[in-house]
Amino acid sequence: MTIAERAVTRNHRSSLLKVAGLSAALGLALLVPGLSGLHAKIEEPASYQPVSPTIDQARANILIARQLQFTHFRDLGISDELSGDVFDAYLNYLDGQRIYLTQQDIDALSQVKGRLGSALKTGQLQPGFDIYNLVQQRIIERLKFAKEMISAGVSELNFSTDEKIRVDRSEAPWETDKAALDQLWIKRIKNAVLAQRLNGADDEAIEETLLRRYEGQLKRVYQARSEDAFQAYMNAFAGMWDPHTSYFSPRTSENFNINMSLSLEGIGAVLQSDNEYTKIVRLVPGGPASKQGQLQPADRIVSVAQEEEKPVNVIGWRLDEVVDLIRGPRNSIVTLEVIPANASDETITRSIAISRDEVKLEEQSASKDIIQLDRSGAAYNIGVITIPTFYADFQAMQAGDPNYKSTTRDVRKLIDELKQDGVDGIVMDLRNNGGGALHEANDLVGLFIDKGPTVQIRNASNEVQVLDDRDPTVAYDGPLVVLVNRMSASASEIFAGAIQDYGRGLVVGSQTFGKGTVQAVRPLNHGQLKITQSKFYRVSGGSTQHKGVIPDIEIPSRIDKSRIGEDALDHALPWDQIEAVPHTRYFDFSGIIDELRTRHDDRFNTNPEFSLLQKEIDFLNQQRQIDYVSLNIDERTEHHNQIESTRLTIANARRELRGETPFEELEDLEKWQDEQVADPDNTDDELDFVIREGGHIMADLLELDQRMASILAPTQFAVKTEVP
Repeated sequence: MTIAERAVTRNHRSSLLKVAGLSAALGLALLVPGLSGLHAKIEEPASYQPVSPTIDQARANILIARQLQFTHFRDLGISDELSGDVFDAYLNYLDGQRIYLTQQDIDALSQVKGRLGSALKTGQLQPGFDIYNLVQQRIIERLKFAKEMISAGVSELNFSTDEKIRVDRSEAPWETDKAALDQLWIKRIKNAVLAQRLNGADDEAIEETLLRRYEGQLKRVYQARSEDAFQAYMNAFAGMWDPHTSYFSPRTSENFNINMSLSLEGIGAVLQSDNEYTKIVRLVPGGPASKQGQLQPADRIVSVAQEEEKPVNVIGWRLDEVVDLIRGPRNSIVTLEVIPANASDETITRSIAISRDEVKLEEQSASKDIIQLDRSGAAYNIGVITIPTFYADFQAMQAGDPNYKSTTRDVRKLIDELKQDGVDGIVMDLRNNGGGALHEANDLVGLFIDKGPTVQIRNASNEVQVLDDRDPTVAYDGPLVVLVNRMSASASEIFAGAIQDYGRGLVVGSQTFGKGTVQAVRPLNHGQLKITQSKFYRVSGGSTQHKGVIPDIEIPSRIDKSRIGEDALDHALPWDQIEAVPHTRYFDFSGIIDELRTRHDDRFNTNPEFSLLQKEIDFLNQQRQIDYVSLNIDERTEHHNQIESTRLTIANARRELRGETPFEELEDLEKWQDEQVADPDNTDDELDFVIREGGHIMADLLELDQRMASILAPTQFAVKTEVP
């Protein structure tokens, strides 16, 4: 009989869980199944010390509740319905994959589900802390269970069955009781072992890796602090208003103030907690991770390794602790083991080595290039301006430096240089631009219009502020194409939306992120509250929130819209609209847009690069749709080989398009990728065809209507229509 079989055939006994610190207000008498046979081997119970709220936290809770109710953009009261939503969100934060608690636990906890709201109004934190302490106890039980199984030897596990395991359990039902949870964890451990075997590890190495992982998680649980429970509870509470409203503990506040949303942490990545993982939200343009090229948004960090040291498993760690581990001296190497955003299950990981450095302003600067197109004998020179972020050197500006750097100043210079080069049109590349300084977006729009409004900002009191360009000069009056993708957000969406509303150019790419809200950080007696206080609206009246900017011509993207974007976030503020403000409409593309799309589609269908992109997207979508993975070694090996073969096929197809020799094996591809990212002078041409397509659309514009060549002819100005 295997260790797994012995674990579930032993008789279970029931016992009353005694969790120190359970308040009388909860009235919880949690009668739950007791220790299984495997647990019975453990000589002593977990030495977890339950955490308790402090007076300062209670006061901060009251302040947070008031701020949320009376100053947040969303008008939302604290009701019984909200209480239930906070309960669900809190459990989702603490046990999002439903692998620690059972339905019996949920039934017992549900006694307080409808009472959390009234308690949160008055700073009564104990119910939330009781829930936190119970979950920590359950995590300890599960990790000890896993350690005993691994210690008994993974060779005992049977991989010849027809078992399967669900990849994403976030919407799965809770396991009914402890015996059912034991069965689930046996599958989880088998899945972890199987994945490492497929990656070539032997059983001894697998046991060492998994034991180190579970021991590291146990250590973090034992070190739980009152602040951990409070921050988790307050974020579940604040998240009811919108996903960008959050509480920062004093320690997290310190990081936020120093590093602008934790964006500069040695590698240049914005991080956030995602259940027990630390997730990459976005990469900072010009930062080490962005330049290295392998780390991607929605990747989840499993472990962090310093140079020549063993990896430290960080599953279950606090965000600030992961940040501290990633930090380090310049030019030192940190290696992140991550679960890629497109992985079919959590056992598929890759290691990414990144050289730490500072994010320099000049490396985020706008840059230019020229692409040349030959279309049936007609030559076109298309200028390309890439803007990684909307930046401004505020210190130099405040010091009165007349040459301070900013997005608008740099782009103006690049436009002048491109005009001297005689370009026929300009493509503005805002892909992966997550935003930045709002006034720079406003000023940048002003380079392409004579004058007028650029964006509207509405606050919680329904007061609308209109930002506008009052400078009648135009830096560039010719045809314009703006490239965007799902990672184009905030200020990028303001610029793209204004260009679209003015009929000043065409927006090309994929639907943008949809981040159309403005946050302010407000101090509390204990920590800070980042709260959404206003919302962006286009000059045409529609919000950029939730919906983003819809391109005039769409180009498919590898990015998973179901996981990245405002509409993928819980409790995101909805799209709505207000009155438009009078503005010029330079061109009406309605007469030629169908022809432009037809020409684009024709190129798309015959361009091998586009065809390859579509195959890659189809492959990624197939991986994302996998609900279960097999625990049978033969089936899993076949699936693993199929994935690796597809990766190699796509990579070789791309190499053949470039006239390069195909790789014989996947190892050759991975070695080449490592060499590429290690070369600081290497540039990735993979997506050049998207920029070139922007150039072709520009050429189509000029062929179909030469009036697009300039906005300055008087006949090209539309009549301003006053809003009634």
